Amino acid sequence: MPIELTSLSQSSLQDYNDCPRRFELRYLQRLAYPAIETEPALENEKHQREGEYFHRLVQQYFIGIPAEQVAKTANTDNLQRWWDNFINNKNLTGLKDLAGLRTEVTLSAPLGSFRLIAKYDLIAMDGKKFYIYDWKTYRKRPKSEFLAIRLQTRVYRALLVQAGAFLNGGKPIAPEQIEMIYWFSDFPNDPAHFPYQADQFKRDWDALTRYAEEIKSASSYPKTEDTNRCLYCPYRSYCNRGIRAGDGLDAELETEAEELFDINFEQIGEIEF
Repeated sequence: MPIELTSLSQSSLQDYNDCPRRFELRYLQRLAYPAIETEPALENEKHQREGEYFHRLVQQYFIGIPAEQVAKTANTDNLQRWWDNFINNKNLTGLKDLAGLRTEVTLSAPLGSFRLIAKYDLIAMDGKKFYIYDWKTYRKRPKSEFLAIRLQTRVYRALLVQAGAFLNGGKPIAPEQIEMIYWFSDFPNDPAHFPYQADQFKRDWDALTRYAEEIKSASSYPKTEDTNRCLYCPYRSYCNRGIRAGDGLDAELETEAEELFDINFEQIGEIEF
């Protein structure tokens, strides 16, 4: 029996965009994952866990824990390398001196019949602009053109316009004040920058609204016609789309799992219904 969905996120919208059937199985039926996503499985699970832990290291740094103390917990080769790349990047460590700094902040705004929710790694404000930072531990540096059309890039910037006024003294944040930056822990000198404009915001919010309307009124959720996506889908056995998992190095963008966290709506910045 499908559940009643009340919120949408960049991950669920990306799933809907990539394959409505996957969206249905993951978010409406909440089925357990019957198949591994990528090969080799153990290596990729370890890499994902290290990526999650790296996010915690960076958060600890920005909430004021001394860098030397944080460094002691970087206890794998990957974590040590990523931490060194981070702490030696003056553009990043210098953010700590900004007054307007929020780490691991969640924003929410109405989107049709749903709430649109996003959890941000870091939002920094220098008095003129708001910078959205997202830490990525990919083993390959994705093309910026690919990242530009991902739902994360579109949702995070648009939602900051819609729900970020409380970060700006109660005044709305204009799209032109926003820039999103992906920082890659294994490619520290090659971040991806995505400034924003009013026409882009209108395009994005209109598209997100259409997604919400489609999801609300959908009576069926067809499988994707791009069977290459099925290589990285843990639900492929439900669709008779094969049993072989795709290679993890080629799949990181496809297999970013929905982050599960408890939502306390009293602590989420939002606009009113």
